[in-house]
Amino acid sequence: MKTAHIFAATAFAASIATTATAEKWDMALAYSATNYHSEIAAEFAAEVTANAADLEIVTHPSGSLFSGGEIFNAVRRGLTPIGERLVSALGNDDAIFEIDSIPFLATSFADARKLYNATKPILEETLDESRVHLLYSCPWPPQGFYSAGPVASPADLEGLKFRAYNATTSRFAEELGMVPTTIEAAELAQAFATGVAESMISSGSTGFDRKLWEHVGHYYDVKAWLPRNMVIVNQGTWDGLDDETRGVIETAAANAEDKCWARAEELDGFYTEQFTENGMTVGELTPELRAAFEEVGSTLRAAWLERAGDKGQAALDAFNAAE
Repeated sequence: MKTAHIFAATAFAASIATTATAEKWDMALAYSATNYHSEIAAEFAAEVTANAADLEIVTHPSGSLFSGGEIFNAVRRGLTPIGERLVSALGNDDAIFEIDSIPFLATSFADARKLYNATKPILEETLDESRVHLLYSCPWPPQGFYSAGPVASPADLEGLKFRAYNATTSRFAEELGMVPTTIEAAELAQAFATGVAESMISSGSTGFDRKLWEHVGHYYDVKAWLPRNMVIVNQGTWDGLDDETRGVIETAAANAEDKCWARAEELDGFYTEQFTENGMTVGELTPELRAAFEEVGSTLRAAWLERAGDKGQAALDAFNAAE
């Protein structure tokens, strides 16, 4: 009996030592804990923690570790090893990051997945230049237009305060006569409540998470594009891992990516149903307004291609050639 106690004590001490020496990664997330991006990131973190011998990942949602606009640079500089960021928000660093937000290029989940698969190698090469490693990427539902009041023609948009979240949405607003202001998701409800924003183009997920029916009366199901988030890890941190741990993370990342694409498509219709149930008017753009949106989309696509150059053309060619 005494020997058994010694063995048990030794095993317990070894367990404590292993836990104490396990590396901890703090994962920076911009969105609320109940947003499906954050939920799947938490599932990813739990899978890694359960299967890696000496690594624990702890998620920090709602911008509590770093704000959305700070996450990419925080990971790049090694201030935190891992985080999630909206890809197109990095368009000022490189135009290729904006390819998923070119208006009316990929407007369905199938086309968005085809775009991602076709252009992923170019995305990875671009991230490598910043010493950042891509783990997985997940879409938002198709982008719709939110407005405090009804809009039926381009004249109704003139002077509207517009919440922008990347360079594409800023230019989109300007081309249509609106006044863009960059606002992170965490400040969105307050911006609409105080009149800092009166309109925006975003997914149903964003409006649902922030209960925008309390401040916004109209949602137009435009399906303009499907932007993506990506989960990234500092390249130096990644290189420092052993092969077994990298394999665990890659498996968890692949699982998270598949779940996230499926969840986004599943939730798309649910969000618009919730808007209707909570008193918002949900509809389609008038033909006149849709034509104006699509005309601006063509202008922005040409401008994007000019900025993206040969790399952008190669990405579009890969997408057009994909089956």
